[in-house]
Amino acid sequence: MTTTEAGQLTPETAVDAAVAHASAAPAVTGSKAGSATAPEAGEGHDHAVHGYHNQKDEHLKRLRRVEGQIRGLQRMVSEDTYCIDILTQVSASTKALQSFALQLLEEHLRHCVAEAAQKGGTEIEDKVEEATKAIARMLRT
Repeated sequence: MTTTEAGQLTPETAVDAAVAHASAAPAVTGSKAGSATAPEAGEGHDHAVHGYHNQKDEHLKRLRRVEGQIRGLQRMVSEDTYCIDILTQVSASTKALQSFALQLLEEHLRHCVAEAAQKGGTEIEDKVEEATKAIARMLRT
């Protein structure tokens, strides 16, 4: 990991090191649009293309960066790195995941909720409730 002159890891240098490490990580693949796979974790929906579909490559890149940050945390603990430096990295990793979640939520609102609003009926109420619950989960973390 890169350190400052004082020997402390900064969020910026931690992210840079994590990006370099993550670039060697294998690609994460998801289900193909239109494939017949079971819905995730009990939350089903009827459309094949998700709101994040157009940004999928960017999202996977961000998640690989976060994965690198987490691996960096493991390495820091195993190397007995100073507590505050580890906490700084935890904070950077947490912020990266929160940023990813907000982007995904925005895409869900723009695509899935907007699509439900166009269809009308109770589907919009269901999508709004689903999004509200997701926001509540995000706020609890």
